[in-house]
Amino acid sequence: MSFKLTVNWQSSPSEDGEFNRDHEVKFGSGQTIQASSASEYKGNADKVNPEESLLAALSSCHMLTFLAIAHLKRLPVTHYVDNATADLGKNDAGKVAVVKMTLEPKVTFAEGIEVDQETLAKIHAKAHANCFIANSLACVVEIK
Repeated sequence: MSFKLTVNWQSSPSEDGEFNRDHEVKFGSGQTIQASSASEYKGNADKVNPEESLLAALSSCHMLTFLAIAHLKRLPVTHYVDNATADLGKNDAGKVAVVKMTLEPKVTFAEGIEVDQETLAKIHAKAHANCFIANSLACVVEIK
């Protein structure tokens, strides 16, 4: 299986001698987002940056894997929200990188379904171990 997207950037005049970092990302599914670099790197804070996209991919993948495991265990989930963060820093080679991502999922199970903290932690651990994106990352991933 493979996936495809198109990143499209076009030069535009700049008064300060910098280049415009705004671009468009069109996914194979047909969805299009407006993107830029992070504002700290002279990008547009109103647009999605690559670091956010990476964090969104991890959070979404973890959630979908968690939901699949919960479904197989007959533990119906009614709501899932994750307030995830990503931290930039220097990696072992001294390069700026995403060095840590933290997921903070809050899960609500269907009425009458009780899941203790130990079971919940085990499901999250299994979701992390089986998440395609998590298995592709070099940074630390913490699940709170």
